[in-house]
Amino acid sequence: MSRNNNPMIDKAGEVRDLTDDDLKKFRPASEVLPDSLKTKLGVRYRGPQKEPTKERITIRLSASTLADFRATGPGWQGRIDSALRDWLDAHQRR
Repeated sequence: MSRNNNPMIDKAGEVRDLTDDDLKKFRPASEVLPDSLKTKLGVRYRGPQKEPTKERITIRLSASTLADFRATGPGWQGRIDSALRDWLDAHQRR
């Protein structure tokens, strides 16, 4: 990759205005940040939702229940969905 001969900061420490050529060189952070920094920043990228698609809702849970699920790590919301499905399967009217 060639370096821009026009530095971003002048001798007085002032940042120059960005040009159209500068903007053309910009890339998404997901392409340029190292994985270690993305992890530290908590950057995650979701893929397409699996079938069947889920519906976004608002639900009120006790703080302790929520903390316990969150403590299980990534995917805790899916585990809540699974726990609710298990309960429904065990308590369906026959």
